[in-house]
Amino acid sequence: MDKLYAIEAFLKIVDSGSITAAARALDVSQPSMVRTLAALERDLGVRLLNRTTRRMSLTDEGRDYHERSRQIVAAVEEAQQSLSARRATPRGRLRIASSVPFGRMFVAPVVAEYLAAHPEVNIELLLLDRIVDLVEEGMDVAVRVARLPDSSMVAHAVGETRRVLVASPAFIKANGAPKKPADLRGQRCVSFTGAVSPGHWNFREGRKRAQVAVKSALVTNQIDAGVLACVQGAGFGQYFDYHVLTEIKAGKLIRLLEKFEEEPIPAHIVYPSARHASPNVRSFVRFAQPRIKDRLRLLQQGAR
Repeated sequence: MDKLYAIEAFLKIVDSGSITAAARALDVSQPSMVRTLAALERDLGVRLLNRTTRRMSLTDEGRDYHERSRQIVAAVEEAQQSLSARRATPRGRLRIASSVPFGRMFVAPVVAEYLAAHPEVNIELLLLDRIVDLVEEGMDVAVRVARLPDSSMVAHAVGETRRVLVASPAFIKANGAPKKPADLRGQRCVSFTGAVSPGHWNFREGRKRAQVAVKSALVTNQIDAGVLACVQGAGFGQYFDYHVLTEIKAGKLIRLLEKFEEEPIPAHIVYPSARHASPNVRSFVRFAQPRIKDRLRLLQQGAR
């Protein structure tokens, strides 16, 4: 059995909704498609699809295998197309999206380096504090700081970040440092609407998530304004670490409740399915991934 072909056939059956439709799409006979699916299930030792004369549905094992199979096929396609893309000279327009602070600190400098190395490329860099739908909004690539949902997007990791609690030395001296998340109740806080709920902050106590209601003396949709307010002693603030690492390193802010911080949040470069990736996209990803990763790592190391 050609395992890769069998996987692709399985994906086509699920996507098409029937074995007959999948056989037609792959230009093979319906009995041949049935045999391919049966051989795959026999090889795996599980049933992937529940089939009746009227309907077809994935089993639990089939649902898991379907998700993993998409990743396998995408990786194979990407490997094949990557070799071809290396022979093509990047040129023309490339549209990139990122959040405002991460894009300003990590993406924009790398974009400038990339343009210097690829003078035939024109880049449009869009910085927004919202999730951009790449397909709907005509973007080629995005850099996202989030736990990614299962999707057809191809993702390349560039590091991770944490939400951290900070306050100025003067504010801590006047109000005391919290020993546990619950100590924040009733304290003056500065909240950023783009990261977490301005009324509730999340922490982790052991294996459990702890959500604390906070009193926001200031709520802002701009990171810079919130960080500056914390530096000036307006209250406690909770931000991604890269928002405040420079201020922590300079002693303007102090990191608090480190042992109660949530699990790290990954950052990725993402783009639609590998089969649609242009030479520009592949070239930029190869160039940007290690550079963004190094910039984030060096900033985090320098603030420790």
